[in-house]
Amino acid sequence: MTNARLRIGYIPLVDAAALLVAADCGFAQEEGFEIELMREVSWSNVRDKLNLGLFDAAHMLSPLVIASSLGLGHVRVPIITPFNLALNGNAITISPQLHAALSEHTAGDLADPNISARALAQVVADRKARGIEPLTFGMTFPFSNHNYQLRFWMAAGGVDPDEDVRLVVLPPPYMVESLASGHVDGFCVGAPWNLVAVEAGVGHILHLGYEVMARVSEKVLAMRERWANDNPALCAALIRALARAADMIGNPEHRTTVADVIARHIDVTPDLVARVLAGTLLLSPNGPTRNNPSHIIIGGQSATRPDPVQAAWFYTQLVRWGQAPLSDEMQAKAIAAFRSDLFDAALGTLPAAGNTPADHVGAFAGPEFEPNHIQKYLDFWTNRRSGPRLSVVR
Repeated sequence: MTNARLRIGYIPLVDAAALLVAADCGFAQEEGFEIELMREVSWSNVRDKLNLGLFDAAHMLSPLVIASSLGLGHVRVPIITPFNLALNGNAITISPQLHAALSEHTAGDLADPNISARALAQVVADRKARGIEPLTFGMTFPFSNHNYQLRFWMAAGGVDPDEDVRLVVLPPPYMVESLASGHVDGFCVGAPWNLVAVEAGVGHILHLGYEVMARVSEKVLAMRERWANDNPALCAALIRALARAADMIGNPEHRTTVADVIARHIDVTPDLVARVLAGTLLLSPNGPTRNNPSHIIIGGQSATRPDPVQAAWFYTQLVRWGQAPLSDEMQAKAIAAFRSDLFDAALGTLPAAGNTPADHVGAFAGPEFEPNHIQKYLDFWTNRRSGPRLSVVR
């Protein structure tokens, strides 16, 4: 293992932080290997290069690990994750025009996702009645929390995300320009791009991701199952290096150093990164600031251990929106992709986080999630797909 060099792909987002810090702050070297960071612009590139063996590991969307392992949207390549890079971190950002329209269609507080979703339904109905083309929302990939958080929010208000609006796939760095140019009316993306849109004066953060789902795995370290099996010592060393990096990121005493490292790799200012990590976010141009450290959680609160319940949640979203059939076999494969056993072998068993929602997700609407009763959970929702269908412009 000594002097091994790992090629690891990443997208320029704050939730790649543990990889960036492990590479730049000596944690990888202290574990006996080097990290060669490979910056990419799209999740399809990251997935394909990992699948082909061009990357040893990658910063990846949590649901995409499951989709790849099930052979959805691409050839089946068994992908696993032994380490969770970040919880939460997304936000739904909308144009000033849509924000004004939502405000006109509600007397309530748009900060409540139930109220804003119903207001969206009224805006959608009004546009249909007037013959105006549907609203367009950007998200980063069909197998992503960005897609599922948008859909969950919309559906709670009675909006059919396949019939009433258009969902388009955009790489994270292109979201702000797409909103500014009017190509989209809103988007869901990870930090820092929501804050960039607000500070550029082209967007309003409508909901932070934790307001839609209180605790959800956003990005993970992904690797081919075969690579993990063939390189157990190196896999464990990588987990240890990332855990030490995550601990550093989660410690406010190191925020200046950490923000400098992250900013250098994602091309934004260190001040903006520091505010994201602190959960201090400007919601509207010249508007209010919200402070909540739950906006993004990297390190601490058992955030780094893969949660099999969340894997079951992602599989349920695949089924709800017609991306996968419901079967015991597929559910078992989905859960098996989240390798908490490898995490525990490298680091030992950590105590459970005290603030974890009872169902490990904490969605703002619907019943509590029960991973052993997925059909019952799906039966609650009238707004879902009954077969394999997903209307997304790519």
